[in-house]
Amino acid sequence: MNEAQTMETEEDLLTCLRIELYHPQQSCRGLYGLLPLGTRRRLAADDTLRLGRDAQTCTFALVDPRVSRKQLALHAYRVPHSPDMLFTVQNLSQRGRLSVNSSALGYLEKMELPDKALVRFGEYEMLITRESGEAKATFEVQFEVLAVSPSRETSMCELKTPVVDTGARVLNDFPAEFTALGPLERDQTVVTS
Repeated sequence: MNEAQTMETEEDLLTCLRIELYHPQQSCRGLYGLLPLGTRRRLAADDTLRLGRDAQTCTFALVDPRVSRKQLALHAYRVPHSPDMLFTVQNLSQRGRLSVNSSALGYLEKMELPDKALVRFGEYEMLITRESGEAKATFEVQFEVLAVSPSRETSMCELKTPVVDTGARVLNDFPAEFTALGPLERDQTVVTS
């Protein structure tokens, strides 16, 4: 191989935002008809990625009259001495609330987007995952559709977390004098007549 083939290029190192979408009625409606599902799209880092129903003013559009004309914006930024491209998310909807990992954002409020975030607005849920890269001028975005709600998957995963059994019973609904007794046991002695 020659040197040009072994050198890493900026194309190999692009940051990618994987956006996985879910809506409870997605199977019977063409909500994602304007999105480039399953393919990566390259965007300039200095341009704002807007998502909403207005295909003229938004980078990507949803075919749903209940979505705001401009719903949300993702802004890329960098910090000094770091190769990472980071993002903020901003609520552009005057009527609708937007939440990021259960933190609500009002109109024009924005926050730093974690490496993995559950973003909700209306009945939509978006699981956004940032895959690191070192490119400075561009990043990629890839849209996918989820068959199951990501919040449901998250809560199911949380339920599968192992629990250490201490032998104590939780008695939240009982008066304090009963909870102070500690574990309750049942006498298993059988009395015969």
